[in-house]
Amino acid sequence: MTLNVILMLTTVPDADTAERLASDALAARVAACVTQLGAVHSQYHWQGTVESADEIQVLFKTSIARAADLEQFIQTHHPYDTPEILSWQVTASTAYGQWVNAETQRPIHV
Repeated sequence: MTLNVILMLTTVPDADTAERLASDALAARVAACVTQLGAVHSQYHWQGTVESADEIQVLFKTSIARAADLEQFIQTHHPYDTPEILSWQVTASTAYGQWVNAETQRPIHV
């Protein structure tokens, strides 16, 4: 048996930002795991010109139930005006999928 999870990718300007975004997302339980994929060089159109920047790619793993919360979290905490946020649903092993779901449960308020 397998379970579906969501992968969400963004890029940030530096390692400190990547670390802060990852730590805060984990603390908020909107991601079960965050992987800094490393340095990349991006080229893109921005405000009428072609720009380039050295960036860090960051990959979040979350549950389907928390995907919208994670996207909103990234939007709110990201330093860019228009952050790259790409997401896709993938099939995970049962054990890993269960772990992702368990780690991203919303806190129960009593």
